[in-house]
Amino acid sequence: MTNHKRHKKLLKLLDDHGQASTEELMAWLSASAATVRRDLAWLAARQQLVRWRGGAQRLPQAGGGLLRSQNFRHNIGQRAGEKRAIARYAAGLCLPDETIIINGGTTTFMMAEFLATRRLRILTNSFLLAERLLNTSENQVILPGGSVYREQNVIVSPFENDIAQHHYAARMFMGVHGISAAGLVEADPLLVQAERRLMQQAERLYVLVDSSKFEGRSGLLLCGLDRVSTVITDTGAPDAAVQCLERQGVQVVTVAPEALPAGTLQEEAGFKLPLHASEGQPSAPQRSAARRSRGWPSASAS
Repeated sequence: MTNHKRHKKLLKLLDDHGQASTEELMAWLSASAATVRRDLAWLAARQQLVRWRGGAQRLPQAGGGLLRSQNFRHNIGQRAGEKRAIARYAAGLCLPDETIIINGGTTTFMMAEFLATRRLRILTNSFLLAERLLNTSENQVILPGGSVYREQNVIVSPFENDIAQHHYAARMFMGVHGISAAGLVEADPLLVQAERRLMQQAERLYVLVDSSKFEGRSGLLLCGLDRVSTVITDTGAPDAAVQCLERQGVQVVTVAPEALPAGTLQEEAGFKLPLHASEGQPSAPQRSAARRSRGWPSASAS
């Protein structure tokens, strides 16, 4: 049986049974323990299931994936190794029993895997993240009231005094469309409205961005860099950007991309990830040099 067919059958088994032990999957698939563990790791890295000691369970697909917009389905597969490493580091900063805020986005969505064993109070405006946390963890999940906007993956209240106003957090973790010397950039006015509300309720702002977000993207200014406490990115971030952020008092943490389990393209649920996280992309030093002068002042210019 090919990898693709075995992956598809494994997911179908989890769809039918909800969850299964490694031993059960070995029997159903006529596969070795090593093969099943490798398949589970590959599928978990691509947000298709969640692993637990001795087995796995299927992640709910939200009505056949209808709650996931095409943008989300596409973006979660871009630079997946970088995003997963960033999400893992960010989740590791959370302290037991604290209240945190997480906005919608593919990198922040990946934090859910690493928060599965925590006991936190999590305020989020992302219905996809809330759904996953409720199904895979015992964290307390708090949602603002309002309308669900599927394409933007957010819940936005038409009223200023929504439930978010009654919660305060030491940390907010957020992804953005882009980051520049002027500040954080979003592409959608609705996201600007939703994120500014949440930002008001947090003491420190942690921005989770892979290195592609430093490419001088245009959009709507969400806030200046003076509001940002820490930027968590990957090792491909351009030196000029890192230096500029640090000169403005922003802590910058860079993490190496994670190597995703090898496999073929997994297309049955709409997530298309390359064989390797960096396939078809230039190396980190090449990317850094290529973007060194794209909107980021050099140290000599300051």
